[in-house]
Order: sequence, then structure tokens, then C-alpha cells
Amino acid sequence: MSGFKITGWGAAVPEQVVTSAELATRFGVDEDWVVSRCGIRERRVVEPGQTTASLAVTAGERALAVAGLTGADVAHLIVATATPEQPSPATSAFVHHGLGIAGSAHDVNAECSGFVYSMVSAAALMRIDPRPILVIGSDTHSLTVDPADRDLGILVGDGAAALVLEPTDRDWLQAWNLGADGSCTDSLKVLAGGSRMPTTGATVAAGLHFAKINGNEIYLNAVRFSVRSVRATLEQAKVQPEQVAHIVPHQANIRIVNSMLSHTGLDPQRLVSNLDRYGNTASASIPLALSEALDAGRIRDGELVLLAGFGAGMTWGSVLLEWGGTTR
Repeated sequence: MSGFKITGWGAAVPEQVVTSAELATRFGVDEDWVVSRCGIRERRVVEPGQTTASLAVTAGERALAVAGLTGADVAHLIVATATPEQPSPATSAFVHHGLGIAGSAHDVNAECSGFVYSMVSAAALMRIDPRPILVIGSDTHSLTVDPADRDLGILVGDGAAALVLEPTDRDWLQAWNLGADGSCTDSLKVLAGGSRMPTTGATVAAGLHFAKINGNEIYLNAVRFSVRSVRATLEQAKVQPEQVAHIVPHQANIRIVNSMLSHTGLDPQRLVSNLDRYGNTASASIPLALSEALDAGRIRDGELVLLAGFGAGMTWGSVLLEWGGTTR
């Protein structure tokens, strides 16, 4: 039986910046209203030719370089995304080719919880096949939003980030919790394009291929479920909130993040956040923030790092890592 350690990390965000001032003008509101509502001052948006897979490949290349590995060394590739390259085949197939991965590849779609789900899946896989695993979160939600939709338009950004996991006798994963409530499928959805409602001219004309959000419902459920998950993970690890050195939540909305911190007793001073600069990058948001913290040297050996996410569906998850060496 083998645990894992994180030996590489990397991120990729588009060059194009869309500020909250620009969106405020587009939607006829004040910039201060946008920033106070979500905590986002700017976000990155893909340009023509950039896709979920292309961002994932760049992030994966950077993570492998930090780990000193190549695609040929990777036994398993997991890509977390809710905005796939195309309906079929899986986005991981495109990334697999782009990185020259030697091993297997599959997607995880748990919406914005996808990266946490992927980390737990990778940890389980490592125990039965202790070889390097590349886990990538990548999303381009700006391409799924109706340009006239103010509620979602001010929130989303595009990006990707990756972690390399390698086997070790001492497991960094201290505890985890995953959950889902499928009765909440109406809170954030894209109605058309699947077997339930295949794409037709009529669905496109009605804009049913765009994402729709019930903001109040998402807010209440996100706080409720993420608080429950964090408490369960800390209880499993027998860790008190004040022992957590770094909190890396899904970067969705600063009001949700602050509410989760308040209800769990976690110290806001230990929050790792880049929400103001990137917006909600969905599956990429947690590894993107973690990668920035690692590049800045914020995380030291022996410190406890909590990752916590929630997503449409609803899904939620959290993992507690005890950092144990930042490179191979």
C-alpha cells in the first residue's frame, strides 16, 4: 500500500483580461456593485484557439517540468472539467495526446468539486498502482455563459492547473470527505446538449445551451455542504480548525468563502485566495491557488493544508494534506 506526495505543480491562464469595470459598463451597473457582490476585480478569458484541453496541456507541461518527469513517466492522467473539449471523446484523450502520456486517461465531472474528487480518486488509485499520476483541473466556463447573463457573467473566468502525485511510504493525505445531493440539479445547469435534451435549432434559438444559475440556492447550499464537509474532514483527522495552516477553498464568491470560514472556525488570515484576479475558474480554482502559494513559498513542510470545494449537482468535497517536502 502506498501513499502519495505532490512533486510538481503548474498553472495556465489566458492572457486576455476582462475587468469588473468593463463588465459593469456592459451590464449597466457600478463597478463597486460587481466587486462587493463577488470579490472579483478581473478574470482571464480564452481567446480564439484556446480551449479546455490546450490550457490543460500547458498546465500539465509546467507541472511535469517541476517534478522532473515527462508524459512517458505518467501512469494515469485525470482531467477534472465541466466544460469538455467536445461531447466525445473525453477531454483527457486530447490532453493525453498533447502531453505524450504513456498510461491511462479519464475525465471527472463533479463541476467545481471536480479537482477534489480527482485528488481522492488519485489517492485510491495510488494505493493499488503506485506510479506517477497527473491530476489537472481545467475549465472554460466563459464559453458557456450567455453574454447577456449578468449573474454568471461577472463570476466566471477560465484557467487550468495541474499537480503531479508520486508514490511515497508516508502519505500526505490525512483525511477526506466527498458528498453529493442529486436533488439539487436545478441550481446550476445547462439544459440542452445531452440525451435529456439533444441540441436542435430550437434549443439553440432559445439559448438552452447556455448555463443558468439560481444564485440564492447555490449560495445557501454551497455554504451548508462545504461547512459539513470541512467539519467531517477535520473530525476524521482529529484536527482543530486553528491547526490548519493554509485553507485553499474553491474560489467561487468571496461571500461564500467568508461564510464557510465563519461557520467552521477557520482563520481568515490563513486563506489562500486569488479570486480577485481570476474569478471562478471552476475545476481549476483550487489547484491554481495552491500552485501560486507554492510558487510564493508560502507552504512549509509539516504544515496542514485544507482543500475544500463545492459544485453544481450539488457536489462537495474536502481533503486535508500534511505537507511533507515540496520537491522530489
